[in-house]
Amino acid sequence: MRVAALINDTVGTVAKARFSNQDVIAGVILGTGTNAAYIEHVNAIPKWQGLPPKSGEMVINMEWGNFYCSYLPLTEYDHALDVASLNPGEQIFEKIISGMYLGDIVRRVLLKMAEEAEFFGDTVPPKLRIPFILRTPDMSAMHHDTSSDLNVVGKKLRDILEIDNTSLKMRKIVVELCDIVSVRGARLAAAAIFGILRKLGRDTVKAGEKQKSVIALDGGLFEHYTKFRTCMENTLKELMGKEAAETIGIEHSNDGSGIGAALLAASQSQYVGSEES
Repeated sequence: MRVAALINDTVGTVAKARFSNQDVIAGVILGTGTNAAYIEHVNAIPKWQGLPPKSGEMVINMEWGNFYCSYLPLTEYDHALDVASLNPGEQIFEKIISGMYLGDIVRRVLLKMAEEAEFFGDTVPPKLRIPFILRTPDMSAMHHDTSSDLNVVGKKLRDILEIDNTSLKMRKIVVELCDIVSVRGARLAAAAIFGILRKLGRDTVKAGEKQKSVIALDGGLFEHYTKFRTCMENTLKELMGKEAAETIGIEHSNDGSGIGAALLAASQSQYVGSEES
């Protein structure tokens, strides 16, 4: 077996989406983890050495999951999660916006409420102390519960955390907590996408230009957590402003990583074949 190309899922997403849509300028993964890649002009890359590619462009893999700065709105629950993780001090941005961690942030807040406010009664439910027992898909299901008695919330609390006899008021608080955690993650994801657009000078509408900028997204969090996705898209429009927002498109690039990898491997094989001949 010969390896034709080695890429990550984010670059694959860009490749797959760009193959069918030349307006694609970036790819973002919002799933269990998160990352982004964007298309940059070679003359804007200080580290570039040698001859530029014929297109004059290069894909930049950002690894934005490892982003950290003092302005990130971290809470005591985020710090506790980070300390208990397998990689303390790393992937901080990923730990507050991606599907691996959102559900556990909710669990940690519920645990604090149970310990200090007796939210679930006189005793703390033992299951609440188990890390990652509450997954983000469970959080999403509770967040999207539209039943009058929030039956889904009650069932999740009972089946996963063994918490019985929750009142409607308690269930409403749980939904509100899911909303707070997901909205923070979604708005931060939108801010990061806006940062890419600003870096490329596509955050404003230039006179006489009608350029379209498309962001390709893949990942279960984006695909299945509707409230997260909607909040992210609305926040991006808010940051862009009404006129500039009309030039931005969000495209779901389903299995972009796999298809993109196949496309790049095929193109690289053709290139190598032509060089050898």
